[in-house]
Amino acid sequence: MKKFKKEWPFHLMLLPAVIMVIIFNYVPMAGVSLAFLDYKPAKGLAKAAFVGWKQFETLFENPNFFLALKNTVIIAGWKLITGLIVPLVLALLLNEIRKSWYKRVAQTLIYLPYFISWVLMAGIIVDIFSPTDGLVNRALESFGVEPIYFLGSNTWARFTMILTNIWKEAGWGTIIFMAALTGVDLNLYEAAVIDGAGRLKQMQHVTIPAIVPTIVLVGTLSLSNVLNAGFDQIYNLMTGVTMETLDIIDTLVYRIGVQNGQFSLATAAGLFKSVVSSFFIILSYRLADKLAGYKIF
Repeated sequence: MKKFKKEWPFHLMLLPAVIMVIIFNYVPMAGVSLAFLDYKPAKGLAKAAFVGWKQFETLFENPNFFLALKNTVIIAGWKLITGLIVPLVLALLLNEIRKSWYKRVAQTLIYLPYFISWVLMAGIIVDIFSPTDGLVNRALESFGVEPIYFLGSNTWARFTMILTNIWKEAGWGTIIFMAALTGVDLNLYEAAVIDGAGRLKQMQHVTIPAIVPTIVLVGTLSLSNVLNAGFDQIYNLMTGVTMETLDIIDTLVYRIGVQNGQFSLATAAGLFKSVVSSFFIILSYRLADKLAGYKIF
């Protein structure tokens, strides 16, 4: 009780955020019941018949669902891998820049795409990767390479999604590693210099080992996003031609629920994703506790 009296201002500051989470995250969870009902908007929720697991059976019999699941795992998996490696490499490179003004400019240019919405970014990407007058194909043409339909070919679609996601998101991820790098003891670098270590050896034997706990923590916590392939990006860049390789669970749920009005089936698909994601969230925090000593509570 004494501790609460001492910290009550902090609890009071947290209260608005807790209320918002309850309203927008927990209250809507009542809608999960639609996954077990035969809901028709015209009849209303009160007259919806209970059908048990029927919606899930219908979902699992739909070949589009397993295609979307496959695409989700592949795209999300590559995003998780690149989302760990690329920001780490960028942070290590930025850490080696000694001119402060150049470092600030480089950081700003790397971070800037993160603050652009995927709606605007999609337009930029379409222009850049256009097969007729896009910047990328113009550069390839100068080397004698035929134009490539990056956004209209199933061969290149996933690669383009992963590449553009790196461009937009990697800068923000570097902030975590840059913060970790500021905590490295400078005496370790001085000792390495005395031992004759160059810049590369210092990075190999001092910098990277010092931030291994952060790398492990970021890597394990990212497991919770194993079924989050990025709805905003895929929805704005996917075409009918590339649906075979880009259609993910989120876009499938959108089509089933919003476009086709099959709310119960869409809820079942969303619930399946939530349950699997919850398992990986629990697993990621267990691993973070075991490998990096990270605990929320």
